[in-house]
This record gives sequence, C-alpha cells and structure tokens, in this order.
Amino acid sequence: MQNITAEEVKARLDAGEKLNLVDVREPHEHADFNIGGKLFPLGKIQTMQVDELESLQEEEVIVYCRSGNRSGQAAMILETLGFKNTKNLVGGMMNWESVYGR
Repeated sequence: MQNITAEEVKARLDAGEKLNLVDVREPHEHADFNIGGKLFPLGKIQTMQVDELESLQEEEVIVYCRSGNRSGQAAMILETLGFKNTKNLVGGMMNWESVYGR
C-alpha cells in the first residue's frame, strides 16, 4: 500500500483523470460529503465481499475514509486479496475539507 495526498488526488481530478476512488465510510458519511468515490463500507471489505471491486485488481485504487485509518486498513486487506496498486488517501476527508472545503 502506498499513500497519496489530497493535493495529488485533487490535481489529478482537476486534470480530468478518471480515478478509481473507493469510499470505505458508512452510508451517512458518504451522503454528507464525498469526492465521487464508490461507496464500499469497510465492513464489506473486512468480510471479503469485494466482488464488485474485482475488476479493479490490476488498476490503481485510491481508498479514502474520514481520517485515513479505515482506508489504510481497507487498502491492506485489498492487497492481501490480490489488488496490485492500492493507495490510501492520507488524512481522509478531514484533511480534504481542511484544505479544499466542501
């Protein structure tokens, strides 16, 4: 697992790059504010219910949560399941909001 900063993700999104963003927060957190990631709560990843994500095993997957802790766990689990290029958004949405707001 590698880390990626909010600045790197924002620059890539602003450049029009299509990113595989996975939001591992809970539905109410995702509904409150998100950056376009596919909602996939950590609990599903912990129970290895990742069928919907399997097509991304060979691609870069950027995982995010509120603070970076859950997404770090998720990225490590995905790696053990064979995902080749997982990245954890450092500081999560708390950092994103402190830098860019909502």
